[in-house]
Amino acid sequence: MRYETGCVNRLGNRASNQDRLTAIESDDGVLLVLADGMGGLEQGEIAAQAVVDVASELYLNSPRPVPDTGRLLCDIIHRSHDKLIEDLSADQEHSSFGTTAVLCLIQHGEAHWAHVGDSRLYLFRGGRTIYRTRDHSYVESLYQQGLIDDEERSRHPRRNQITQCIGCTRYRPEVALATPIALQEKDVLLLCSDGLWDPVRESELADLLGCASTLEESMELMADRAENSAYPNADNISVVALRFLKCLGRRRPVELVRERPAPEKLESAIDQIQQIIHEYEKEMDR
Repeated sequence: MRYETGCVNRLGNRASNQDRLTAIESDDGVLLVLADGMGGLEQGEIAAQAVVDVASELYLNSPRPVPDTGRLLCDIIHRSHDKLIEDLSADQEHSSFGTTAVLCLIQHGEAHWAHVGDSRLYLFRGGRTIYRTRDHSYVESLYQQGLIDDEERSRHPRRNQITQCIGCTRYRPEVALATPIALQEKDVLLLCSDGLWDPVRESELADLLGCASTLEESMELMADRAENSAYPNADNISVVALRFLKCLGRRRPVELVRERPAPEKLESAIDQIQQIIHEYEKEMDR
């Protein structure tokens, strides 16, 4: 499989960077991971880093190619959650920190993804968005119920209030798991925190993908746009992306070119077939 990756992680106008991201590569694929931590200055960082650490451990120690991708992605999220709440006492229902996460595993030319919270995955094809994850957020639920429109959703004062979280509570989060999709040449998978998607419109992200010679340069342009649009209140800005180029492992089987029989061999073969048919018909008449 041939692909190009790019990533950007910026502080924005915050005192600390609580976002974590990585691209974990193997001979059989690549796992993209992005987490946006929440909590105190260090606690959010710890929560986000836990997702990256667990993802790396489970993926690199799994059989590859991964036979059950959905199970792996859910295991990463659930084990990260368990790790974050392991110190809760029996009477505690909530922890003081947590994180969102979005994961995408690409193998055999297919993308498999899962998410919790409002960190997003976009799939761009032919210069436009053909898919994005649905946020686990209060405002997204209002939009899905038809109570607000797209414009109200983008400027709602509670647009960053999430409804699912890794950590945060004793109970494991509900994982949104997508149906795998076959990638086409030049498709771009983009994972980002709300520091990118909140100040930059979806259509702008698609446009910026075509404004640079490399994927990483496009990511830098996106981060610049987010920082400038949100200044002086820019959040941490994180994005990791993959441009799919070619799948070397899923080529069509090579069709063997067989020699055509010479005319005399062909006539002989026809005679033999006709003889077999004649003998069969005689046998059936008996």
